[in-house]
Amino acid sequence: MAPADPGWQAWLGRYGTCLAGIVLFLIFALSAPNFLVLQNLSNIVQRSTFMALLGMGFALALLVAELDLSFANVCSLAAVIVGGLIQGGQAPEWAVLAGLAVGTAAGILNGLLVTLLRIPSLIATLAMASVATGFSFMITEGVAFVGQWDPRFLWIGRGTMFGMPALIFWLILASLAAGFLLKQTRLGFRMLATGEAAEATRLAGVDVRRIKIIGLALSGLAAGITAVLMTANLASAAPDSASDLMLTSIAAVLLGMTMFEPGRPNIPGTLVGALMIGMLGNGLVLLGVQYYVQDILLGLIIVLSVASSASVLKKAAFSL
Repeated sequence: MAPADPGWQAWLGRYGTCLAGIVLFLIFALSAPNFLVLQNLSNIVQRSTFMALLGMGFALALLVAELDLSFANVCSLAAVIVGGLIQGGQAPEWAVLAGLAVGTAAGILNGLLVTLLRIPSLIATLAMASVATGFSFMITEGVAFVGQWDPRFLWIGRGTMFGMPALIFWLILASLAAGFLLKQTRLGFRMLATGEAAEATRLAGVDVRRIKIIGLALSGLAAGITAVLMTANLASAAPDSASDLMLTSIAAVLLGMTMFEPGRPNIPGTLVGALMIGMLGNGLVLLGVQYYVQDILLGLIIVLSVASSASVLKKAAFSL
């Protein structure tokens, strides 16, 4: 038997998961009622936005070999701060800035814990997650902020821009910005180098500690952005707003690491991974499948995805 074409194997390794997503799309298109309705497809993308944004932040931290397990809790904290300010009558501009600042500050603090105190990121970010959750419940006293909020703020998450839902526009903008950062800037190249070989990068004159702080800060910023969009879209903010997004966002990143740049966190892969998971959930609901089947499939996706990225995750979680 003739050996397999290496070029074909490389192509399959790079795009095989994406091809599986296309097959899944076709299956739902043929079997799930109303799946191809334009409004339903738009809903899939919009509902995947929060997952994708948080996933991109997680990917940027993982890219510099650090593991951020606090992003969902930080997102919830930023959301209740944004919601509290809006409900208190503050200008939307200040509320948005506060949400972004809280997320970024939490990310920077994670970076300082990892680089200055040399605490493994797995431990440091779990501690940050606990602190963020505590503050969220302290601020809200366990009750979500809801109300008739400023229409200017709600437009951020519910309006339209250039003929498309605002959430989709923000997702496209964030994806392009993150892709440009990684592929077209010196900082992006240094982040890639730090994640691949931190010691060699340090010997080349790069401040690796600073790069790691930036990677974790960007993860926090993504959590802040998601908090603003989520609060504006739902017109509410609860102390556990983003708790359900943690596993799905991580799964989107891990799934993305099996395509485009196999074994490495990447923005296109994370975006496609989030859309695949969103599509899977939507299609199963339309087919009337029990809700717990989605959780089982999500667990299988994580297990299978980790098989191709275990070394990256191990280095990120336990590196000192």
